[in-house]
Amino acid sequence: MNRSIKKIAVVGPESTGKSTITQQLARHYKTHWVPEYARYYCAALTGPCTMQDEINMFHGQVALEDSILALTEHEILFCDTTFLTVKIWSDEILGESPDVVLEALPQRQYDFYVLLDIDLPWADDPLRDFPHLREHFMTIWHKELQALNANYVVVGGIETRLENAISAVNRFLASQNIRLLL
Repeated sequence: MNRSIKKIAVVGPESTGKSTITQQLARHYKTHWVPEYARYYCAALTGPCTMQDEINMFHGQVALEDSILALTEHEILFCDTTFLTVKIWSDEILGESPDVVLEALPQRQYDFYVLLDIDLPWADDPLRDFPHLREHFMTIWHKELQALNANYVVVGGIETRLENAISAVNRFLASQNIRLLL
């Protein structure tokens, strides 16, 4: 695995445009991106999510990310959320986090996080549950990223979201002395 690859995670509450922005950023920077494993996993669930499901989603996200990371020759990799989402959802829904997630959090850091703001209108989706708790989850994301001492920036804007995300990523790359040929 190439450790010089900078991992940039696009995170945030439900319905903030994470998947769209992650794909657009990867396209803009001509690199790979890692989809959100939990989206596929949850689509196949036939009952309420259990602690074992959360553990499975953790392992699936890590395996998917590691496989794409191992294949890329690019300097950056975009991740459509991270397994920190498993911690946030487990705490909220089940009242606790899987130990495997808590143990991995300090060991599997991302170089930069783009935390998407809740300024987009809510988009209904069968896998989204909490339109009335967006501010609550935004507060949790801030708390969790601060607990990790994460390098992150909040990106908003309805019409300018992608431009704002690109600007944030460009500032991060410049701070790392990374110059990409686009």
